[in-house]
Amino acid sequence: MSVDVVRRGRLAAVLGLLLGMVVALVWAVPAAGQPRHRPAPAPPKAATATGYGGAVATLDPYATQAGLDILARGGNAVDAAVAASAMLGVTRPYDGSIGGGGFFVIYSAKDRKVTTIDARETAPAAATPSRFVDPVTKAPLAFPDARVSGLSVGVPGLVRGWELALEEYGSKPLRKLLEPAREVAEGGFVVDAEFERRTAQNLAIFQDFTSTAETFLVDGAAPEPGSVLRNEDLADTYEFLGRKGADAFYEGELAQAIVDAVTTPPVVRDAAGEPVRAVRRGDMTVTDLAAYEALWRKPTMVDYRGNKVFGMGPPSSGGTTTGEVLNILEGFAVADLPEEEVLHLLIEAEALAWADRNAYVGDPGFVDVPVAGLLSEEFAATRRALIGPRAAVKPVAPGNPRAFGTGSEALIVPAAAAGEGSTTHVTVADKFGNVVSLTFSIEQIGGSGITVPGYGFLLNNQLTDFSFDPANADDPNLPDAGKRPRSSMSPTIVLDDRGRPLTAFGSPGGPRIIGTVLHLAINQLDRGMTLPEAIAAPRLMNQNSPDTFYEPGIPIEALARRGHAFTLMNPIGNATGVRFLEHKVLQAAAEPVRADGGSAGVVRPVRR
Repeated sequence: MSVDVVRRGRLAAVLGLLLGMVVALVWAVPAAGQPRHRPAPAPPKAATATGYGGAVATLDPYATQAGLDILARGGNAVDAAVAASAMLGVTRPYDGSIGGGGFFVIYSAKDRKVTTIDARETAPAAATPSRFVDPVTKAPLAFPDARVSGLSVGVPGLVRGWELALEEYGSKPLRKLLEPAREVAEGGFVVDAEFERRTAQNLAIFQDFTSTAETFLVDGAAPEPGSVLRNEDLADTYEFLGRKGADAFYEGELAQAIVDAVTTPPVVRDAAGEPVRAVRRGDMTVTDLAAYEALWRKPTMVDYRGNKVFGMGPPSSGGTTTGEVLNILEGFAVADLPEEEVLHLLIEAEALAWADRNAYVGDPGFVDVPVAGLLSEEFAATRRALIGPRAAVKPVAPGNPRAFGTGSEALIVPAAAAGEGSTTHVTVADKFGNVVSLTFSIEQIGGSGITVPGYGFLLNNQLTDFSFDPANADDPNLPDAGKRPRSSMSPTIVLDDRGRPLTAFGSPGGPRIIGTVLHLAINQLDRGMTLPEAIAAPRLMNQNSPDTFYEPGIPIEALARRGHAFTLMNPIGNATGVRFLEHKVLQAAAEPVRADGGSAGVVRPVRR
């Protein structure tokens, strides 16, 4: 080869390098009026992942990837759960965000114990038991009127929950954990069919609030699947919280903006200046926000088939209700029974436990909740004795758990109405053996419908989880100043007979969360299913009502012959979980089909 050929080759290489640099520079510089950050492509979506180094399961691939990135950079399960939950506030903002609250169930490998954090919303100081009574008609408000109002908004708790979890168990600063979500909020994410569907479901509400329409709609309509949606206001909010910390949410300009949105909702006005929707004003104050605390709570725990099942105690009803059902079922050889018999027993046990839930469970700061009695094996035996071969007439009466502790006779409280509800769940395990099961929510899909102007997040309608009718003064779930409404959120962690993590899971779904979690427990611990099989299997749920909600695949004809009645509800729940396998292998799993499927991932996948 001649020297000239070599020189020409080198010259071509240099010119090619320079051309590539120019192209890259042109690509990196946005055109006038275009965003400075390119949208984040949707990460791959898988319902199951198996491997090492940590595992994350959420409802959304962006959130799962955010958690995995934190784990890959040396973060632990709490760090990853915060990052994933922040991302869900961007890509699944109608389910859960910093405008709401939730519950953390955390297993610490160092301490070998389970702890829980209550980051549930609280009612403002002005709340009374008559909060949802129309002052004119003296009748309880219709649910839609109560929901889409400032009255329904509780003081958000998620940010304080993040703070408390990170202070005790985290290894990275909040700023680093919010950065992945901040970048996606600023650059944009690819809208999927589920996001478009949920927007369309609430379109009439979103259109009636200026800030919500500006944040989540495109020319007044739901964004189309495949399009890119940005939320620069939320990106700025995350950047602000990352710099200033959790206090910045509960004090100062952001706290004032939340109060303004609650007390003077940003309703669209017509040409005459009249609001297009009648929206009741709330009464939250900056003092309410400043006074908010996330709280350490004692977890619930029951022994089931040699395993320890940990859940969230009051004000959640998840831990006590699932625990009571499992205690009732403990007396039956469920693993040896046919499916029809198992489902019959489950329906009957759920109805009994749901009656006790409604009668006794509320905020323990206001109500003497007989947790020990509800979870006692002796009380479960009295409830089990009521189950026969045929369906009981429902609703059934509550029992008397106080007889197995101290307290008065059982309260008779009507069954709560079955709301739709929407929530989200994150399950994380890290290479150190730590586990987080986190369920958080803004209640309905889209919460109250009110977005905080300039800050990019929706406010919850969690106070509609309170009972509306103050006529029954013994109801443990009536509103009151500073009180936390009863919840069905049921984040769960199961330890094996040697005290090691076995499985963790949870779900959104309003009142049906409890039924979903029970199916996941029974399917794995009794029926020998893998975690992916347990999640995919059909579900049912009874809330002490004449009809049982069911999904396709449940043998309702055989159960109907036992006297059960059914109402189709599809889907029930949207579960995610992590299972600990042999040789330190982790398996993350999410829904393969329900709600267009969830997202599961591991840091280092096992090679097939």
